Amino acid sequence: MSLRARLAVFYTTIVGGILLLFGVAVYGAVSFSLTEQVDNILVGAVDDIWPDIFVDSSGTLGFDASSTQELTPGIIYQIWGRDKSLKYTNTPRLNIPLDSAGLNATQPLFRDINLDTAFGTVHLRSLTVPLVVGQSSRSVGTLQVATSMAVVDATQRSLLVVLVTGTLIAMVVAGLAGWIITRQALAPLGDVTQVALQITRADDLSRRIPYSGPPGDEVGQLISAFNQTLSRLENLFLTQRRFLADVGHELRTPLTVIRGNVDLMRRMDQLDVESMDSIQSEVDRLTRMVGDLLLLAQAESGKLPLDRRLVELDTLVLEVLQQMSVLARDRLKMRLGDIDQVLVCGDYDRLKQVLVNLIGNAIRYTPAGGEIVIGLGKETSSARITVSDTGPGIPAEDLPYIFERFYRGEKSRTRQSDGKGYGLGLSIAYWIVRNHGGSIEVSSVQGEGTTFCVWLPLAQGDCSEVEVQV
Repeated sequence: MSLRARLAVFYTTIVGGILLLFGVAVYGAVSFSLTEQVDNILVGAVDDIWPDIFVDSSGTLGFDASSTQELTPGIIYQIWGRDKSLKYTNTPRLNIPLDSAGLNATQPLFRDINLDTAFGTVHLRSLTVPLVVGQSSRSVGTLQVATSMAVVDATQRSLLVVLVTGTLIAMVVAGLAGWIITRQALAPLGDVTQVALQITRADDLSRRIPYSGPPGDEVGQLISAFNQTLSRLENLFLTQRRFLADVGHELRTPLTVIRGNVDLMRRMDQLDVESMDSIQSEVDRLTRMVGDLLLLAQAESGKLPLDRRLVELDTLVLEVLQQMSVLARDRLKMRLGDIDQVLVCGDYDRLKQVLVNLIGNAIRYTPAGGEIVIGLGKETSSARITVSDTGPGIPAEDLPYIFERFYRGEKSRTRQSDGKGYGLGLSIAYWIVRNHGGSIEVSSVQGEGTTFCVWLPLAQGDCSEVEVQV
């Protein structure tokens, strides 16, 4: 059964249940009210008859019927003696007790009875009142009054027909309304299904589900979430496609060099030292690339191995600055800006890798005569490392993507001087910093330079308790 049909059945069942309870309550209340009115009529009849019943000096039960003309129409009464003989009645043809079991009652008794007569079975409501005299409450007979329940029965039947018919009509209307409403409400879900099937068949993640209803309702939120998921999947698919293309491109160059050198040595039929050095260089490059890719895979899965301990960032910065100055030689000016003594909890080698990547990029892309400044400081509960250069800067449209694997803007490609980079350094730095519970930011102005800022939480207590945000 479809969801639409289940909801329609559910609505119909709920409405039917409510109307059933309401109908039972109405039927019971009306029946009780009508019965109470009949009982009041019977009590009034007893009050009218009672004063005319007497016992003479000989102990004989008597009755003055002169006032019975004032009784409510439809009232039947019988006066029975102590010996169970009928003394007086206003219906001579009815010589059997109205309520046989009630003749032995010692208290007033109301009962519904079905009396068999020559005209058929009659439904009556009776009141039996024992007749007693004296302080000893000696029984001298029994008074029974009754009236027909035909009007009450007819009213109950009519009411029952109305309630049952109304309930059935209301359930049918509720079912149709529920079907129509759920059909309109769930129609967008059919669109979701169709779009999902079309995407599956055509592998077209660019499609989105249109929705004209209120965006804040449940269906609108579902479609919005589904469209966002499609957008993320499309971005991931495109990123993966670009990643595979970039990996193929980066692998093709060293493999081409290796193959060319091997072919050269085959033609020469001897080992060539220069060719072997070139092959070794390209193999080292491939090894570094594979290692970096594995490192990124570990970082993105949250399983980056980190040897956490107290790290003196000022010592680390000075060490990296000294080592990287050798690469800069006399082509660039490298200097230390503001520096402070800072302790963080982290992996010394991984943090060093971050600084090496950032400073290496600055050296690679800063033209001769430029300057690179490395700074270290504190702000509230975080350490701040800055690497600034006076290079040509990064275009604003490239800034959101520079931490993606293998991403390079066109101007970055033209600035590359050694051709050995393969676009993983910033991605590795980003994930290492994230796995240390920090963040990395970049700001750049074209023609003026670029500044990378690394934020790390200061050491507080045991380094094993540092929270990592992956």
